[in-house]
Amino acid sequence: MHGLDARLHRIGQDHFRARFRLCGRDRAVVDLRGITTVRRHAAELVERRLAPAEPRNDGRQTPYRGHPVFVAQHATATCCRTCLARWHGISAGHALDDAEQGYVVEAICRWIVGQYAPHRPPP
Repeated sequence: MHGLDARLHRIGQDHFRARFRLCGRDRAVVDLRGITTVRRHAAELVERRLAPAEPRNDGRQTPYRGHPVFVAQHATATCCRTCLARWHGISAGHALDDAEQGYVVEAICRWIVGQYAPHRPPP
């Protein structure tokens, strides 16, 4: 997944994407529940909100806060099908298959883990 790390680094250089940080209540959710639970939440949210061929309210379906996954989706450009197509090369108009959903979840979770100091990964 070396390519994913390079892509996330490039996305993080974008002015809009670079301003997102995991802090406050969103960080507390990861601290309290652990990355395994947050990964499960990410999989559920991606399946329900992003995976359909034509997601409801596409482009506006992801809030900016309220859950660490939402913040990570904006930071990694996995918030809507347009961003997935532009930044990740996953075209719109078809339902995401299991591999594509797994890729999105991995991108989200790598960003969350990256928000922690290298010597202190999330629980």
